[in-house]
Amino acid sequence: MPRIKSAQKQVRVSEKRRLRNKSVQSLAKTNITKAEKLIFSGELEAAREAVVAAISSLDKAAEKGIIYPNNAARRKSRLMKKLNEAQALASAEAESAESEETAKE
Repeated sequence: MPRIKSAQKQVRVSEKRRLRNKSVQSLAKTNITKAEKLIFSGELEAAREAVVAAISSLDKAAEKGIIYPNNAARRKSRLMKKLNEAQALASAEAESAESEETAKE
């Protein structure tokens, strides 16, 4: 524990901030994890909604200064990239299944 009064106060203040920021950071991580699980499981409609929620929580965390704006942008970009790849794969599978059905007729 620091001996100087101002340093003691700084410890108290930083602990309060850490506890306040913890819930916002945790919510952002949880939303990202949920979105990624939905993307990899193939539930694209639910995944889209989860991605929107994750992006919103990342924006709020960046706005409050809990994470850096570039960190939020990078995470959002990676999440959207995963979603877009899953959607492209799903549409390609749908097209190939459709072309196989027309070839059988």
